[in-house]
Amino acid sequence: MTKLMTMTGRLAALPDEHLARLMALAREVTFPAGRRIFEEKGKADRFWIIRDGDVSLELHVPGQPPAAIEKLGQGSLLGWSWLFPPRHWHMSAQAVTDVRAFEFDAAGVRRLCQEHPEFGYAFVLACAEVIGHRLEDARTRLLDLYGPYGSGLPR
Repeated sequence: MTKLMTMTGRLAALPDEHLARLMALAREVTFPAGRRIFEEKGKADRFWIIRDGDVSLELHVPGQPPAAIEKLGQGSLLGWSWLFPPRHWHMSAQAVTDVRAFEFDAAGVRRLCQEHPEFGYAFVLACAEVIGHRLEDARTRLLDLYGPYGSGLPR
C-alpha cells in the first residue's frame, strides 16, 4: 500500500489498517492550474487528499470578487461538505498550481464508515478536526477582509 506520508493532522495518525481501508477507495487525479475543482452550493459527492500542488478555497461575497479564505497544500484534505446533508459545497475550490490528488467517492467512504464503525469514528473525528480549523480560518480571514477592526491577529 502507498501510505500517505504527506498527510497532515489527525488523518496522518490513522492506524495503518484504517489507512489501507481508505486508500483502497482512492483513485489518482490531476487538476491543471486555474481549474475550478468545485463550486459553492454544488453537489458534494467526493473529496480529495492533495498529493502535490496548491488549492485556493474561496467564498462568494455578493458584489465583490470571491474571497480567498485559505490555501491548501500537500497532505491537506480538500472537501468535507460530503459528510453532512444536504451535501452541498460551502465554498469553491480552484487549483492555484498543477495539483495531483487522491480522489474518494463520498458514498463509498460513508458506506465504509458504517461497515467498520471503529474506522468510521476515527475518520470522522479526523475530519471534524479539519472542519474546526477551516471554520476558524474562514472566520479570521473574513474579519480581516470585511470587519471594521479586522480579526485583531497580526498579519
